[in-house]
Amino acid sequence: MFDLRSSGRPGGIVNALILDTETTGIEDPHPVEIAWLRLQGPNDLSAEQMFSCRFKPGKPITLGAMATHHIRDEDVTDCESHTTFRLPDGVEYLIGHNIDYDWSAIGKPDVKRIDTCAFSRKLWPQADSHTQSAMLYLLERSRAREWLRGAHCASVDAYNCFRLLKHILKALGDPTTWEAVYALSEAARIPEVMPFGKHKGVRIADVPPDYKAWLLGQPGIDPYLATALRARAVS
Repeated sequence: MFDLRSSGRPGGIVNALILDTETTGIEDPHPVEIAWLRLQGPNDLSAEQMFSCRFKPGKPITLGAMATHHIRDEDVTDCESHTTFRLPDGVEYLIGHNIDYDWSAIGKPDVKRIDTCAFSRKLWPQADSHTQSAMLYLLERSRAREWLRGAHCASVDAYNCFRLLKHILKALGDPTTWEAVYALSEAARIPEVMPFGKHKGVRIADVPPDYKAWLLGQPGIDPYLATALRARAVS
């Protein structure tokens, strides 16, 4: 299908990509490694091309990030600047686990985002963890350990996301277009329980109206949480 060791500059017309990045850290992340998989599908899903490349960030790599992906500042000193990265022409959909983070790291391009983490929470709510690694242990227990040995390498993580995506599409009933998958992803992002605060874990429908109104007035509220709060306020 493709070689995980392959790399090179992106090119050609593509429509949907799985994207993964390794970055300098959580705050204002700069990518130090970027990988994407070019997809065909979603029906009869296949991946036909991989891009993987390291980049020089505009800030030091934090120790926490370094301990996760094992990329040091001196490893990327001679790489191209992260600001030179561009998606291939024609990309409409970016797919990934917590895709908003990777999307932000590459400069928030104008694309639609499909989040496999949101799908994981929606489709397998009984799981005690919804990280990509945990989902592979849930769905592919006999092979997950082997697949995850290279985790936190962007190319390996991208291909593991591809493996998870196969299960997600099957659970969704094999939607035939990426636009349909995107619409389902948007719906899956809307939470049903409070994710934080004094009402954490409480069904949003049961959160007191005055607390909902207060939270909706806070700056920077997550738009998907706001949608849930407004919907439950009128239901």
